[in-house]
Amino acid sequence: MHADPRLQGAISRAVSSSGRYVVALALASFVALVSIVTGAGAVSAPVVHANSYKMAGDASRMRVVIRFDREPQVRWSLLRGPHRLMFDLPGTVVEFDHAELSARGMVTDVQYGHLESEMSRVIISFDGPFEVERVDILDNDDGNGSRLVADIVASSESAFEKAMMEQIEVTASTQTTPKVDRIARAAGDRPVRIVIDPGHGGVDTGAEGPNGTLEKTITLAFSLELKKKLQDTGLYDVFMTRDRDEFLRLDERVKIARQHEADLFISVHADSIRLKNVRGATVYTVSDKASDAEAAAKAIRENLADAIGGIVVEEEDQGVADILADLIRRETQTFSIRFARSLVGELSSSIQMIPTNPHRFAGFRVLKAPDVPSVLLELGYLSNAQDEEQLRNPVWREKAADSIISAISRFATHAHRAGG
Repeated sequence: MHADPRLQGAISRAVSSSGRYVVALALASFVALVSIVTGAGAVSAPVVHANSYKMAGDASRMRVVIRFDREPQVRWSLLRGPHRLMFDLPGTVVEFDHAELSARGMVTDVQYGHLESEMSRVIISFDGPFEVERVDILDNDDGNGSRLVADIVASSESAFEKAMMEQIEVTASTQTTPKVDRIARAAGDRPVRIVIDPGHGGVDTGAEGPNGTLEKTITLAFSLELKKKLQDTGLYDVFMTRDRDEFLRLDERVKIARQHEADLFISVHADSIRLKNVRGATVYTVSDKASDAEAAAKAIRENLADAIGGIVVEEEDQGVADILADLIRRETQTFSIRFARSLVGELSSSIQMIPTNPHRFAGFRVLKAPDVPSVLLELGYLSNAQDEEQLRNPVWREKAADSIISAISRFATHAHRAGG
């Protein structure tokens, strides 16, 4: 008995496209195609039409929505070289508006085609490693048809490779993704990883002090000093979003934190305010609702950083806003708040804090990593001459850095206990 040439072609294409990682996918496709070639099953299911493709997000997270005229069968899998997410849709005809397939956010390319009979495949390429948070098939709100909803977030290379190997071990096709709690594992099997984010940079100079001190310069100087002191302890893996004067989008900063599988993200700033007598450090965490008017204004100013760099930030509809809120896990917020309070306590013993509510919160885009506890540290106000002078003083910066390290030590101890 000779193998059907269509089966041989399917396996050959799969193996050549991604090497050993897709052998298991070829076998899964083989089983599906046997039914098609041999005519297994006396009654064929009605053809499903995939008639709409939408995606929204940025460099750190995306949502993909595919709409069908009836409930589809879906198998999804990961490919590398480049990093791709593949959907196999048996019994489905795909008809997308090509205008919706243009690259955006993390997605660099979207392709689709028909393999055999009504077997279709959609392949989404990304600019780096990613994690599939979830893939759901939901009924449309109007009761007509269904939709596939996939939430994808930037991740590390090691996490992507691990997910691929787990996928191959399980049948090479996955329906759900197990929840990964990096925080609880933090210090159990490796050093705690800290990502320091010097605010602003490049064309985005940030605030400017009365004596000409630029925020982008002082945040970089302080962050480099803090990184060295942390590394000197020998206890942490420390990374920076930038180590020179360059512009980074806010979502790129978040993405760097996730790619390093950071256990803590600290964004360093030194703002200005119209009231010149206001001074002192402030610690911010993320929240959909601002703690006060000044925190809300601060978030607005920081979130405009992309616009200053010439980046057009698309206004996201309420659905996308809900996605971003959902991705901020409750446990991540708990860790962020716990660290913020510890940081306020340590800094209060060594430097001046803002007199009222030194821990504040608002909707900072740079703090929205889904599983990385994150804080924004305002070292002081460059609009205040005394704060500017202190920020330029290496002795003061060292004292502030020591307090931050003490707070990080407490955080790392708690993370280690949580990891068992």
